[in-house]
Amino acid sequence: MTDNATGIGDFIFGTLATNADRMESVIGGWRGLSAPAFEMRDGTAQIAVTVGPETPIDDVTLYFTTDGSDPTSGAATISERAFKEYPPVWDTLLWGYLRRFEATIPASMLPTQGMLRYRVAGVTLSGEIVHSAGGQRFSHSLSSYPIPEWVKNGVIYHVFVDRFSTDGGKPFADHSNLAGFYGGTIRGVTERLDYLSELGASILWLSPIFPSPSHHGYDVLNYMDVEPRLGTKADLKALVEAAHARGIRILLDFVPSHLSNEHPFFKSAQTDPNSPYRDYFTFTHWPDEYTAFFGVKSLPSINSENSDARAYLIDSAVYWMRDFGVDGFRLDYAYAPSHDFWADFYAAIKAVNPEAFTVGEIVETPELLRSYEGRMTGALDFHFLQAIRKTFVYDTMSIEQFDDWLHRHTAYFNGHDFVLPTFLDNHDMNRILWAAQGDKRRLKLAALLQFTLPATPTIYYGTEIGLSQQRDIRQNGLGILEESRLPMTWDAIDADLLAYYKRLIAIRHEIAAALAGSRQTLIVDGQNGRYVYGYYAEGGQADGELAVLVLLNHSAQENIITLNVPGNWQDVFTDETHADNQTVSIPLAPFSGTVLKRC
Repeated sequence: MTDNATGIGDFIFGTLATNADRMESVIGGWRGLSAPAFEMRDGTAQIAVTVGPETPIDDVTLYFTTDGSDPTSGAATISERAFKEYPPVWDTLLWGYLRRFEATIPASMLPTQGMLRYRVAGVTLSGEIVHSAGGQRFSHSLSSYPIPEWVKNGVIYHVFVDRFSTDGGKPFADHSNLAGFYGGTIRGVTERLDYLSELGASILWLSPIFPSPSHHGYDVLNYMDVEPRLGTKADLKALVEAAHARGIRILLDFVPSHLSNEHPFFKSAQTDPNSPYRDYFTFTHWPDEYTAFFGVKSLPSINSENSDARAYLIDSAVYWMRDFGVDGFRLDYAYAPSHDFWADFYAAIKAVNPEAFTVGEIVETPELLRSYEGRMTGALDFHFLQAIRKTFVYDTMSIEQFDDWLHRHTAYFNGHDFVLPTFLDNHDMNRILWAAQGDKRRLKLAALLQFTLPATPTIYYGTEIGLSQQRDIRQNGLGILEESRLPMTWDAIDADLLAYYKRLIAIRHEIAAALAGSRQTLIVDGQNGRYVYGYYAEGGQADGELAVLVLLNHSAQENIITLNVPGNWQDVFTDETHADNQTVSIPLAPFSGTVLKRC
């Protein structure tokens, strides 16, 4: 299947969207003294840096503190550790040698609470001081916060408030301007909580609800108020209380990277050279040239390295948790603020609620994603998104390649206290049903795989009822993202698809214990579209009995899948029982699948 209408690859919004972007990232990352990579191993902190061939480094030193103070060279409270150098590695792309250095801070020097802050500096052969990442300070929380069970066992439902539900049953606005306001409200969301509860959603992620001139809300005017079009603070508090009464947690979409150029702080900074807010932003030529989100002038970037700007952002987030009881945040464009900012943000949020969930939008490499461990709870899994759409929508990745990728991806994050919620589509790309050219079978198959993997699944509003779009988001060289943000079609629900999603979520809860165990691929046959994997019970050994089987037929023909799995098995979709035979044979219609559990 080719990509709908255009024949080109999937559009994924981010800094590494093209091969040219990725190439520049690789080359740029190895120039000079790299940003440090951090990892905790058996209670010790391991910090590694690399040096590119253009920088003749002679020695590298780590400066750190554990009392929260700034680790500036020469300060009274800092400690120093020398880096050990490893043998150089040749890099053909750079046509030169990469040098790797690693420093270890032993457990005896690290308290179990508080904040580790560090900087890295090198000395060249000529005696020049070279700072890692431009002298940036890095921080890491030393307090341990396990992943909350409600996150691991949850199902996230993502709503665009303006497009999800009006209140009182009023119709959405009827106009052709997709960037306009359609009339969804916070009260409208509250009135649909029974629907979400019956669906099985347990975590509700709201698009930004702060005052904003746009329908999407990612250009904030005030971080400590509610957009009047969407409702009031009282409406939000009522939503949180009603959701909690149903066992549903609330995530707010928080935007720490940038704000609206109409925000009072920016207007002050742009008009008054002595404004106390001037350093909240980075002016390259005051007042009209400044750093902005992807160069968009209406979205000036926030300089969260400024202590006052940082405090403003963190205090705003704490306010919604402390005074309104929200359970966490989806962190928009979390790549932009520094690791140091996120360490402070994480510590402040966890001080209010140790069970809080913070999940970043970070469209970057798995290596970088892993570096946010201890700085947020997890990150949305864009890599899974790309792999599952390539395999089950576009047919550009074989089942064998997908299975191999999935095992590697799982192994790469294994042992890390970091969650990767999965999703099939979102508000910045074509909806999956549109990408699949309306083929519900492909959507169901992808969802079946998503919900039978351990990661917390996310549903973009309307996917479960067949909501699609009218045109591709890529038009005349532009990305018209509003095409995938149409209002919820409450009067045109695909009942079959909705019932499937309800059953899928219920099945996920039925097999939750097995999903916590080890997974094994049993059949991977791309030529015939057969893909089968199974789970051993939690804590079970690979040579024990399988507890759950997932069978997928990713082909246009019916497939009969035969497995040598002695015992009694029940099809959780049909409740059909397969008696105690040495083998089980299951017929699967084209582009369909099922789940068997041992009984």
